[in-house]
Amino acid sequence: MFGVEEFSLLARQVLRERASALIAEACAWCVGMSDRPYYIYRDFRLVDSGTTLGERAAGGMPLGSEESGRLELGSARPGSFSDALNALTADGTLYADRFDREVVAPFVRETCVLAAERARERRPESWTRLVDELAENPDDLDAVVRAGDWDGPVGIDADVLLQSALGDVPLVEVEAEGLPLSLVRAAEAEVRRGAPTVAEEPAASEEELAGALFLARSAVESAEFPLPVPPSHSNDLLDLLLAQELEPAEILRLLPSLPVQQDTIESLTPTLERLTSDG
Repeated sequence: MFGVEEFSLLARQVLRERASALIAEACAWCVGMSDRPYYIYRDFRLVDSGTTLGERAAGGMPLGSEESGRLELGSARPGSFSDALNALTADGTLYADRFDREVVAPFVRETCVLAAERARERRPESWTRLVDELAENPDDLDAVVRAGDWDGPVGIDADVLLQSALGDVPLVEVEAEGLPLSLVRAAEAEVRRGAPTVAEEPAASEEELAGALFLARSAVESAEFPLPVPPSHSNDLLDLLLAQELEPAEILRLLPSLPVQQDTIESLTPTLERLTSDG
């Protein structure tokens, strides 16, 4: 019988098939990192050191934070992709956290949905039994993936894959490799911003939006999240709001009215825009 473990294996197989695409997305995401300030803690305060990540990398100096860095990245080669992920951002978090949120998590979720499509097409009877076990709508593949909690093991494989391929590669080389795709992504974002998406379908009425806001606010305030919700909980927040049967376009409109940090809104906006355009 096609069960949870079999699907997890299938999802990890699909990830391996998409390895080159994941690496390309990682490289594109890194473009511009060399020009970003290098932050340090001085007297328990986060301050701009006056140098950039690229300048330190060129000088053979480490980029990772000794105070807040991830242990598994602490022994990274100075100036490498892994070392850059361990560096501090302007808000005191790690680039690794932002990378996981903006690249790895969406890619892993998309991979699991693709695996679900393959399972549904190739083994429909077994797929139906599996979905019945999870008590989810068989047509809502994203909900099935969330219920099956397959993101975790696939995400671990994605991390291992990325570190094997890029871990010790100098940041400047990773950026150079990602520049073409980065330009494509920037052009796609510009097209989406200029597209008349609002006119294609009617906007929710004020009454509908008020009801959705009440539902979303209640869900967020009842969840065990720190308030306002920080970027580190972005993926959990998105899962929570989608579980309330809110549309991605509704969530985009509601986020500014919810108890969430501005950085959280900015981190979720690209994913919600993509889900809106795909829907």
